[in-house]
Amino acid sequence: MIPKFLTVKNGALPDSPGVYFYYDTRGTLLYIGKATSLKKRVGSYFMKAHDARIGELVLKIARIDYVETPTVIEALVLEANKIRAHQPPYNVLQRDDKSFLYLCVTREDFPKPVLFRGLDLERIGVQPFSTTLTGAAKKKFLAVYGPYVSGRSLRTALDLVRKTIPWSVCDPSPRACFDAQIGKCPGVCTGAISKKEYRKIIRHLMLFFSGKKGQVLRQLKKDMHAAAKEKRFEDAAQLRNRVFALEHIQDTALIFRDDVNYPATLLQPYPPFCRIEAYDIAHTSGTSATGAMVVFESGEPVKSAYRKFRIKSFEGNDDVRAMGEVIERRLRNMWPLPDLFVIDGGEGQVNAVRRVLDAHGVDTPIVGIAKGFDRKQDRLVYEEERGGYKEESVHAMKEILQRARDEAHRFAGAYHKVLRSRRSGI
Repeated sequence: MIPKFLTVKNGALPDSPGVYFYYDTRGTLLYIGKATSLKKRVGSYFMKAHDARIGELVLKIARIDYVETPTVIEALVLEANKIRAHQPPYNVLQRDDKSFLYLCVTREDFPKPVLFRGLDLERIGVQPFSTTLTGAAKKKFLAVYGPYVSGRSLRTALDLVRKTIPWSVCDPSPRACFDAQIGKCPGVCTGAISKKEYRKIIRHLMLFFSGKKGQVLRQLKKDMHAAAKEKRFEDAAQLRNRVFALEHIQDTALIFRDDVNYPATLLQPYPPFCRIEAYDIAHTSGTSATGAMVVFESGEPVKSAYRKFRIKSFEGNDDVRAMGEVIERRLRNMWPLPDLFVIDGGEGQVNAVRRVLDAHGVDTPIVGIAKGFDRKQDRLVYEEERGGYKEESVHAMKEILQRARDEAHRFAGAYHKVLRSRRSGI
């Protein structure tokens, strides 16, 4: 229950999504937060014990303001934009602000949304909390949004938005990428969309994350009516569907970590539609080091989703460090998250991957495969205490996990061979 001596906008908090603002007696903005339910979330601050930082904040609160939003996803967007604009001390100064996640839109022929941590942005000359893009930032990005406290919430939001605003993360190619086959890519890979039309999609994405969903809807409706008038009925129908999807976005999957904590669990029994990503590192005495990511869905490889990485952050023989770099770079892209990460290696590699996933708010389970003398001797390394899954369920999947690992090994080796040949001039 909220103490009666506090001033609350309209005298009470609604049981709806939104963003709340805490002020002290001098009117200084202390903290900005998002909520699935403003009433329940704000009330929780005054009903349970907190750590020292939050306890100190609660003692300073004198006034509570809020903004209701139509959906949970719009609360997430509004919170990030308000934090960036106002930088309240309890959002920024008393935690590692460089660990926040930012959504960046690249400046290229076919722009892509990518994720960066604040520390990584600073390394390339971008000031994370700056509200305007200048210098290196302007050359590299069309826009930067954030900070986002929960990487998990941001990734879920992006996955939901992409069903309505289908951007691309691929490059021109003779074959359609996997996302194009399921309607999440407008066809950059196959040349099915022009730069001009694709830029319109990216503008819609940028407007949405600027908190201007209404403007996106108005533009889509205008295009829909124009298409109907010109008797482009198929285009008009597609635009109508996008308008409906955006007006009725189903964001019940976007439950903020502050409200509910779900453990990472390995689905049991192993579902036939499960998406697995497997990773391996290849090098020769630390030279021409490469990483590979392969994808299996329904137990079969999806080669259009494979990715390869040249290790850039260091030279030398360090598979653990290399694996961490690969996963870090993979998470900056908006590729669908898997149901399971499979890592070639033992505890060291699994722990390195977990550190990166935790930094990005990703709870996906990990299984490592430590090599034995042969496939029968392979040892599975998994996080039973985190996922709560049983040894027998992991071992029941061993064959498909080994297949994915072997494919990652083959793909990494092939790319490493190419780089080594270039280096030796063969």
